[in-house]
Parts: sequence; C-alpha cells; structure tokens
Amino acid sequence: MSFDYDLFVIGGGSGGVRAARVAAAEGAKVALAEEDRYGGTCVIRGCVPKKLMVFASEYPDAIEDARAYGWTVHSGGFNWGDFSTKLRSELDRLEDVYRSILSGSGVTTYDARAVLKDAHTVSLSTGEVFTAKHILVASGGHPVRPDLPGAECGIVSDDIFHLETLPKSILIVGGGYIACEFACILNGLGVQVTQYYRGAQVLRGFDDEARGLVAEEMQQSGIDLHLGTNILEMAPTEGGCRVKSTNGTEKVFEQVFFATGRKPNTGGLGLAEAGVELGRNGEIIVDKFSQTAVPSIYAIGDVTDRVALTPVAIREGMAFVETVFKGNPTPVDHALIPTAIFTQPEVGTVGMTEEEAREQETVEIYCTSFKPMQQAFAGRQNRVLMKLVVSQKTRKVLGCHIVAPGAGEMIQLAGIAIKMGATKEDFDRTCAVHPTMSEEIVTMKTPIRTV
Repeated sequence: MSFDYDLFVIGGGSGGVRAARVAAAEGAKVALAEEDRYGGTCVIRGCVPKKLMVFASEYPDAIEDARAYGWTVHSGGFNWGDFSTKLRSELDRLEDVYRSILSGSGVTTYDARAVLKDAHTVSLSTGEVFTAKHILVASGGHPVRPDLPGAECGIVSDDIFHLETLPKSILIVGGGYIACEFACILNGLGVQVTQYYRGAQVLRGFDDEARGLVAEEMQQSGIDLHLGTNILEMAPTEGGCRVKSTNGTEKVFEQVFFATGRKPNTGGLGLAEAGVELGRNGEIIVDKFSQTAVPSIYAIGDVTDRVALTPVAIREGMAFVETVFKGNPTPVDHALIPTAIFTQPEVGTVGMTEEEAREQETVEIYCTSFKPMQQAFAGRQNRVLMKLVVSQKTRKVLGCHIVAPGAGEMIQLAGIAIKMGATKEDFDRTCAVHPTMSEEIVTMKTPIRTV
C-alpha cells in the first residue's frame, strides 16, 4: 500500500517538531499539523515565557542587594506593558524559528487541526485528508479549570501571559510547581499574593526537607500561604472575585489563578475510534517504545502523561525515530531525570527523595542548610539547602536535592554524576570549588542520620 507520507505528526511542540525533522533527515517524507502556535506549551505558554518572568521578578532583590554592596541604585516601578510587549515579540521570534526548522528540514506543515480517521489516515480542518505509514500524536496538554461554581471568573496558566495589566492582588489555588513558581514570580513583580493549597505542604512528591524550606522562604518573602485550605465558593464582584474558603475567611481578590492540574489534549482527535487506548486522565497509553495499541500510531510528550517535561518529550521523539526509522528499537529512559522548579529560591532535584529511598533500603542522609555568602553579606535571612541521599549498602548517591539560587544550573551537572552511578566516595574525591554554595555537595563528610 502506498501512503501520502511516511510520517504524519499531530502537534508542533518541542517533541513533535524534533521527531519530524529528525525523521525527515533520515529520508522520510514527513508532514506535521498544528492547530495553534508552533513551539507548543514550553515555548508559547510555559517554560520560556515563565522563565523570562522569573528573571523580571528577581530584580527587586538584586537592586536591594546592590545597595547593600555599596551601589547607589534607584528603582522605579515595574512596567508590565513594556515587559509583556517585549515578551510577545520574543515568543513570535521563537515560533518563527520552529517554523524555519521544519521548512528547512523538508517537513510539510499544515496550520490546521488533525483528527484520526483510522490507523493510517488523518483528516484536517481544512478538509484535506492524508494517509501515512506512521502517525505520531504529540498534541500536548492543557491546564484544568476546577469544577467549581464561579470558577469562570478565574484564570489558568495559559492566560497569565496575556494579561493587559497586572492585578494588585491575586489568589493562587494549588500547591504544585506551577502554583509555587507563579506565586514567587507575581510576588516579585509587586502583586499581593495569597496562595491556597488543600494539602499539608506544597510541592507534593518532592523531598520533604526541600519543599519545607521552599515554603518557609515563600512566606518570608511575603507570600500569604495557607495550607490545608481550599475554596468553598466564589463569585464575580466589584473589584474582582469574592472567595469563601475552608479556613473561614471571605475575601475579594482582583484575580484568581487556578493551578490545579493539567490534562492531555486527546479530546476530539478520533483516538478511541481509531483503536487507541486512553487512560483515566485521558492520556494515550503507550509501551516503552511510545507505541499505542494500534501498531502504526505512536505518541510522545505530555499527551502520554508520563513525565511532562520538554526535554523528556524531545528524548521520546528521538527514541521514536531510532525505533521506527533507524531500525534500532530504543526504549524511552525515564530514570534519573534532573528537574528544576523555578521558585525563589530554586529547587534542583534528581533521583530519589529521602522518603522514597528509605522505603526500599537503609540510606544515609547528608544534608546542610546555611545562609549563602552573597545574601548574608547583604543582610538577608535567606537559607539554602544541599542534600544527598546515599545507599548504605552500595554507597551510590540515590538522590540529590538543592534549594538555592541557581539550583537548576547546579542539578544539571550533579545529574550527570548520579546518572553514571557515582558513589558518595566519588563525590568526596572531587575537589571543592571555593567559595561557592555548591562546594557543600562534595564536602559533607558525616551523615546527619541513617534511616
């Protein structure tokens, strides 16, 4: 049977674009359909604009520190209009880069919604129908708005980058990394931030000591964090949203921001009709090679709800090409993925938490918390944390957790050592770089506890 294309990719995010261009480089005839903007969640409404907002939000502390270091610095107010205009221009530039990468790789692109008709056929919203030997679904995910009366007056993460003006006050609902990152960002930009989280501590799933320090630092910076708290009801009112919460308070916030989870973009794609199995959260069920129950259909990235990180989607796309177009069956490796949370301070983590590790074996915990030199000299009380989780039996470092400015940069390098199976003694043999915060990773000699 002849096909219009060797590969048809649904979704123009990082994973889909990488898979399309690499498959094309192998000589495959490739097409890609994207119904929204090229670049996906990361480039257009996630990692990239968020990180630029992080940079913007850090300047108030930097200016205060500069004064403490003897500089005469005069700070004006933050101009959201100037920043957001430049931000939109940068996202436009990046989208153009993605389009150019595809065209330069020989990939045919369609600015249209694609729906599966069967195992080898896609139908576009333009009315065109194409067949393909292989179909790759990389349609990403979207933020979920809670099923709550009055929730329509709140916003989600996709909306935050399109605000015409910054609110004077905001309630952030949620305790995951998106909620905490934007709480820190908006607080740094001068917004009065309140955060409600129904759980006992923010950043569930991360190391307990690390997330405890982040929560303390967030509160110290002025974020009004309420744990064990949720919304009972909310309604639009003059000046914003009136919110009644489970802690007994009723308050008006100019804006409410829901960061209460995400779901895969699988609705209306014809997946079930084509025989693709979906999970409870709407995710596409795939095997270790990203193949669905339909042999010709594969899926990568957030739509599979495995590890929702851009570099992971890219690696999944590369493994897909190795498997399908290079004849080299390559399972996706989801082990020991370094991760950063861009709160203030940042969190960098790789491997097991203390809580996970001690459920499996006896571990030694090496941990230190201190005031870093730069902030201490400026008179700030901020603390950082460096932590290693070590197997008592094998001496391997099972996990590394850093809470500090620049933790994302540090954990990338620590991740290499841990991925290679480094032992605590390997860390000990490494000479420290002094004076740095990160030198503590190789100078902690005595465990603070064995559990």
